Amino acid sequence: MMKYIFAVVLAMWSITAVQAQRMLPKQKGLEVNAGMLSKEVSDNYYLNLTLTVNGKNGNYWIWGAEYAHQLSGYRDVRIPLETYTGEVGYSLQLLGDARKTTTLNAGLTAVAGYETINRSEAVLPDGSTILDKDNFVYGTGGRLTLETYLSDRFVLLLQGRTKVLWGTDLKQFRPSAGIGLRFNF
Repeated sequence: MMKYIFAVVLAMWSITAVQAQRMLPKQKGLEVNAGMLSKEVSDNYYLNLTLTVNGKNGNYWIWGAEYAHQLSGYRDVRIPLETYTGEVGYSLQLLGDARKTTTLNAGLTAVAGYETINRSEAVLPDGSTILDKDNFVYGTGGRLTLETYLSDRFVLLLQGRTKVLWGTDLKQFRPSAGIGLRFNF
């Protein structure tokens, strides 16, 4: 009889523990994202590492670092355009079920960083000169994120994002789409 009571208590404890760690205030998460910047070239991608700190009601703070890589064509040469940015912002939960298994969040961030064109080399192999320069960039970013808990600690993210950057010689408006995984600790 003691085995059955122990099994029932263990089962009850594991059922309540499944929901115990979701979106607790001040809980931190480390998130890794990757995605595409445009459909034009398959080598246009971004990689992002973000620290999140949960607030109340499913909202959270965002601190992130990102590397974006694009290729631009000029005759038979592909010119690398790289951007290194940091961002700080806040994300609000728009929709979500009671158990917080799936949520839809919208975030707004401040962005600052540095962009390089052709790895800071102005002269191309054919002798042409790139007139655009490397720049410090700043601006704002927005993101719409669909988050699904795979377990208490792991969250699958589908993101649509955009950045509007000033101080750039390249495109000012930069949309992207990606997928990510967050580990809550």
